Amino acid sequence: MSAPERFAEFNRRRFLQVLGLGAAAVGSAPLLSACSGGSSGLSGDTGGGEGGKPTINQWYHQYGEAGTQQAVEKYAKDYPDAAVKVQWTPGDYTSKLNSGLLSTSGPDVFESGVNIDQVKSKQVVELDDLIADVRDDYSEADLKSATVDGKVYAIKMVDDMGVLYYRKSVLEKAGVQPPTTVDELIAASKELSTKDQKGLFIGNDAGVTPSFGGGSLLGPILWTVGSDFLTDDNKPGFLTDDVKQSFAKMRELFETKSILLGSPTDWWDPSSFTQGLAAMQWCGLWAMPGIQKALGDDFGVVAWPKFSSSVGTPSTFAGGWGAMVSAKAKDVEAAKAFVKWLWVDNSEAQEDFNLSYGFHIPPRKSLAAKAEKLQSGPAADALKIFNESAVAANPAWTPKMNNAYADAATAIVRKGGDIDSNLATCEKAVNAELSRLFG
Repeated sequence: MSAPERFAEFNRRRFLQVLGLGAAAVGSAPLLSACSGGSSGLSGDTGGGEGGKPTINQWYHQYGEAGTQQAVEKYAKDYPDAAVKVQWTPGDYTSKLNSGLLSTSGPDVFESGVNIDQVKSKQVVELDDLIADVRDDYSEADLKSATVDGKVYAIKMVDDMGVLYYRKSVLEKAGVQPPTTVDELIAASKELSTKDQKGLFIGNDAGVTPSFGGGSLLGPILWTVGSDFLTDDNKPGFLTDDVKQSFAKMRELFETKSILLGSPTDWWDPSSFTQGLAAMQWCGLWAMPGIQKALGDDFGVVAWPKFSSSVGTPSTFAGGWGAMVSAKAKDVEAAKAFVKWLWVDNSEAQEDFNLSYGFHIPPRKSLAAKAEKLQSGPAADALKIFNESAVAANPAWTPKMNNAYADAATAIVRKGGDIDSNLATCEKAVNAELSRLFG
């Protein structure tokens, strides 16, 4: 697999974490990264560690940033109270994890996103006690995405988010301000389009297809009017009049022909923006170092715009990964103690993992607030956007729900389909899943 393909798959999975679909959502497609080596066998160690210490098997997928494997192996070696064996998994992490969670030879500690099926099948243990003293130091979005029935099942390791990147010099030359509403975004996209450049890039699928890194705007369509995939009491959240108007605006944006389609790369890669194919691009925070290297200080960031001056709020997704403990861990308390040591107490390792290899936000708010790389320029603006506007994933939003919603969004936005009938079809599929989950 080529480097662009590896990066695409890396961010496709990261975005599925945004939607709260967890490990079960990503099917059998591989998550690849930099070409680092590492063990790929998945047999657990049931023996004791050196000096009578317990052994903890910790599983990771293969990250997309060089140096991450060596970093987590160092953290494991530094832990004084157990022998931690890191399992770095190239290829199909999801299927291997799902199998491993059924066995005592699987992981004790692993990374994933919380999904309600894991909890209902009692595959994971609650971790509220690990953050009891610092709960207020985590964002509401991070806590919500890790919570089922009032209990926390993951400790956030990495926070990812999206921002609307814009080229300062291009907007200034056109007399265009960074958009704060959807109508301003549509007008700016039209105004900034020329024969050589489109105004906006949101993905080759216009932001509404769920596969292979697509669907970048499936959330913002709802969030821009203050709605969400599901309501707080787990009912469909996409049936309001405001949401229907938001879909109509997305179709209007698509029909202006001011958005870039057919790019060599997709929304998760900043190349279309840095090469001048689009004046604005919705992309992840992970792209910021590459953009800065290419453009210097000739760019800025804003959140996805709210619907209008009186409706909705600016928004972004709250993505990333969390550390979880298997209910079949050989020593659950020892596994929990290690998670607390590394992902709650060890601020040096957390900052290193988030900012020394890729570009992410450390989930502890106090740590992010003092991280040097997040203190100025667009990075500081992005941190402010995350703190004020990040929308949490709902662990009850399943892959079947997401596919039904994406089908409706594609039919409405790209094919001019009827809004009411397509959302009604989606509602049936979502309600069937809700009945399965909640009776």
